[in-house]
Amino acid sequence: MLFSLKEKGQGLVEYALILALIAIVVIAAVTLLGTSVDAIFTTINSSL
Repeated sequence: MLFSLKEKGQGLVEYALILALIAIVVIAAVTLLGTSVDAIFTTINSSL
């Protein structure tokens, strides 16, 4: 019974680490692509 509680906690930690890694990747992608997307929207806005 003690092992099942420990394994549930371990699974939760693994999911939290995966979620944190995905969040870091998304933040990095938005940071890198943010200026490009901003330039595209500026071009579209000025042409309208």
